[in-house]
This record gives sequence, structure tokens and C-alpha cells, in this order.
Amino acid sequence: MAWIEKIDRERLPRHIAIIMDGNGRWAKQHGFMRSIGHENGVTTVRQITEIASELGIGYLTLYTFSTENWNRPKDEVDALMNLVVVAIEQQTPDLIKNNVRLTTIGDIDRMPEFARERLRKCMSDTSHCTGLVLCLALSYSSRWEIVEACRTLAQKAAEGKLDPADINDEMVAQAMSTRNMPDPDLLIRTAGDERISNFLLWQIAYSELYFTPKFWPDFTKEDFCEAIVNYQQRERRFGKTSEQLTENDQI
Repeated sequence: MAWIEKIDRERLPRHIAIIMDGNGRWAKQHGFMRSIGHENGVTTVRQITEIASELGIGYLTLYTFSTENWNRPKDEVDALMNLVVVAIEQQTPDLIKNNVRLTTIGDIDRMPEFARERLRKCMSDTSHCTGLVLCLALSYSSRWEIVEACRTLAQKAAEGKLDPADINDEMVAQAMSTRNMPDPDLLIRTAGDERISNFLLWQIAYSELYFTPKFWPDFTKEDFCEAIVNYQQRERRFGKTSEQLTENDQI
């Protein structure tokens, strides 16, 4: 039986986040330049977006380019920036066809103007879509995001609009760039490394983590479905006991 047939459509994760790792290692393993790995990674993005939309997932956030990635060789960074916008432009008609809305999180102002403007156009072109929300984390790091949230709250306090004693979890969450999305239920990381790499640290406090040794270009729709089935086999307690969850189910 295919993994997709094992999925309980009544218990889908509302938000899935993915650390798309392994493009460079995949290319090296196959004797290609790193850029070829990134190009094949784009194909995987399209396939995973398609299956997420088909299943009815609400939000899909992809760690596309971190703030740390700016430290890579300039040629690779330039190629990545160009690849991102070209791929998005090419896929925009399909996104619209599949009712997928594109959005981003991250320090977008740091991106080259050509990439920034073309990205904004793609987001505008899909703004009317009401299905899957595809969020690209671009020039993003969680520590950057948390610092920005702190600055926002500190500025309000300095202006007398906020009493620091009133700051709570909800206020911090609303200061984050993900304020319009639910926290991820499931975080997937490809390519074998079992770390978070400065991605959505605040938001994944209670996310289920799934690691696979497959490089991102090799990650298939079936692999995605397998991760969801694995997620559905777990008990999410959020600090409670199993007995409490059972009692709540009976109420």
C-alpha cells in the first residue's frame, strides 16, 4: 500500500515546515556542480508543493535561504538568488492553477533589488488564492526574527504604548513574522543532520520532528506522505499526560 493511502485525512498536520538540506551533497555525490543540486532541489519543491496542496495541508514553510547562507561564495549566492526568482516566476501559473498563495518570511530587504521586486510580483499574482499557503523563508534566521520581535516590543514600550510587565507569549508571537500562520505541527529535515539550524525556534516549541537521510533532490511525494503517517502515529501531549488526553477525548 502506498504511503498516501495510509494517511488519515481527518488528522492532517495543519502546518508543515521543511529544512531542505542536501542539495550540494547530492550534486557532489553525482559528480555535478553544486548549482545542479540546487536546480534539482527546485523540482522537489514543485513536487512537494503539489502533494501538500492535493492533501489539503494548510501551510507549507520551506527554509529556502538562511542569513548564514550569505556567507557562502558570492558566485553560489548570486546563482541561488537568480534560481529562486526564476523558479518562482516559472511556477506562478501552476501555483495559481492549484490555488496556492505565495508568501515569505525573512530579511527580504537584504536581497538584491531584482530578486525582491520579482518575488513581490509573484506574491501579488497569487494573493487571491485561498488554498495552500506556501511560505518561503528567505534571508531568514530565527535569532534574527526574535531580535526583531524584541525591538518591536521595546519600541512600543519606549513610546508608552506597552507596559513591559504585560508582555506574554501571545504578544511575542504576534511580533513574529509568522503571526498570520499557526505554529508548525511537523518539522521535516532531509539529508541526515539532526539539528534545527536556526529555523523557527520559537514556533517549533511543540512541533513533531522528523529526520530523513535522503538528500532534498531525492525526497519524493511518497517520502512526504511517509513523514505525515509517522507524525500521525505519535501522541502529542503538549505537557499533559496520556491519561489526561484520554479523559479529554471522552468529554
